[in-house]
Amino acid sequence: MTLLTSANANDEGTAGLVWVPGQTFTMGSNAHYPEEAPAHPVSVDGFWIDATPVTNRQFAAFVKATGHVTVAERTPDAADYPGAIPTMLRAGSLVFTQPKAVAGPDIGQWWSFKFGANWRHPYGGRSDIRGKLDHPVVHVAYSDACSYAEWAGKSLPTEAEWELAARGGLENAEFAWGDELSPDGKLMANTWQGIFPTQSTKSAGADRTSPVGAFPANGYGILDMIGNVWEWTSDFWSAGHSEPAANSCCIPQNPRGGDREASFDPRQPEIRIPQRVLKGGSHLCAPNYCRRYRPAARHAEPEDTSTSHVGFRCVKHA
Repeated sequence: MTLLTSANANDEGTAGLVWVPGQTFTMGSNAHYPEEAPAHPVSVDGFWIDATPVTNRQFAAFVKATGHVTVAERTPDAADYPGAIPTMLRAGSLVFTQPKAVAGPDIGQWWSFKFGANWRHPYGGRSDIRGKLDHPVVHVAYSDACSYAEWAGKSLPTEAEWELAARGGLENAEFAWGDELSPDGKLMANTWQGIFPTQSTKSAGADRTSPVGAFPANGYGILDMIGNVWEWTSDFWSAGHSEPAANSCCIPQNPRGGDREASFDPRQPEIRIPQRVLKGGSHLCAPNYCRRYRPAARHAEPEDTSTSHVGFRCVKHA
C-alpha cells in the first residue's frame, strides 16, 4: 500500500504524515446524538497527522525499542477497582463476539472480558496478529497510546484537530466523504454490514478490522478516519460541547474539551478513572445501532479500558 501524504512528506520528521491546513470550521452537530451538540465554530492551526491509524507493525517496532508493556498485559491494581472480584483482577481486555440472538440492550451479550486478550492476541486464546501487521493495533489503553506518541516524537490529537482532519475539507458534510453513507452503493469505510450485533453480511474473516488503506482516503488524503477502529484523542470527556457565550466575540482556538473531574462515569462513582473522547466509529458501527461513523460523532472511554475495536493515530505540530 502507498500512503497518500503531502508533497512535503519527505521532509525530515513528516514521512507518513498528512498536512491539515489551519482554518475555522463548524465542530459538532445538532442533528444526531446529544453529546455532539451544539455545533459551533472552532479555529485550529495547521498540523501534521498520521495518514493511517497506528498499525500492529508500527506498534511492534515501538514495543521492541522500548519494552513497553500495555495495560491489557498487566495485572490490575485492586486499589483502583474497589469491590472487584479478586479472580477478575487478571490481565486481559474486552473482546467483541457476535451473538446468535440478543434480548434487550445489555452489551454484555456481545462484549466479554477475556483473560490474555491484548494487542498480540486480539481475540484472546491462541489468536495472533500474523497476517494482520498492517491492521490497526487494538487493545491499547490511553496511556499506551500516549507512550507510543511520545516515543514517536508526536502527540495524540485534540478532539478539534481530529474532527477537522476527518472532515477532509468538507464543511458541514454528514460523512468524511459527503452526505451519503454509500454513494452509488460504494462502501467508503469499514463499518458493520447487516443487523448489529447478530447478523453480518460480510464474508468470513472480514467482520473485524481491515488493513489500513483498504477504503478511499478523504479530501486531505487521510485514510481510515471513519470506521475500522475508534481512535483516542487527548480531550477529557464531556456530555456535550460548551455552549458559546451569547456575547462572545472570539472563536475558540483548538479548545481542549472537558474537565477531568467532570469526566468520571456517573454510573460508577466509586471508580475514579477519567474518561477521554474517542472519535471515528469502528467496524461495529451500524445504522440500526450506532450511527457514529461520522466526523462529529464522539464517545466516552475510560483511560484504563482497552477493547478489540479501539486504536489511535498521532499528530505533529509545525
